Amino acid sequence: MTSNNKLKRLNTSRDFIADNYHVPLSLSDIAKCSYMSPYHFLRVFKDTYGETPTEFLIRLRVEQAKNMLITENFTVSEVCEKVGYTSLGSFSSLFLKQVGMAPTLYRRKLWALSSEAFRFPAQAIPACYAYHFLRNLTK
Repeated sequence: MTSNNKLKRLNTSRDFIADNYHVPLSLSDIAKCSYMSPYHFLRVFKDTYGETPTEFLIRLRVEQAKNMLITENFTVSEVCEKVGYTSLGSFSSLFLKQVGMAPTLYRRKLWALSSEAFRFPAQAIPACYAYHFLRNLTK
């Protein structure tokens, strides 16, 4: 397999993960997008991007959750479901590991910053614009 062809196939699978982060994904499903066996896909994906597909998926979900916690009025449980987790405990543990604080504390800290004049950039940006802008950054 040429490296250009390999990269195209890996990008297809990475786009598949980004488009479907909110539903349960298996390594087999993702590997099918790149026409590779799951183990070969896992090894090539990590060699190319420096992280496994699962690490990429977790990072993507946590980034989406961070955006939702700032810009939306969903509860933490609703955010958990919207980013593809069925267990609030698993979501909170992964969020804590990635961000360094619990989702509720993250929201409280950023909302507290937003009450200070010109401290938090989202204060000057309408929520609908921030939602569309932040959503497009992760794709």
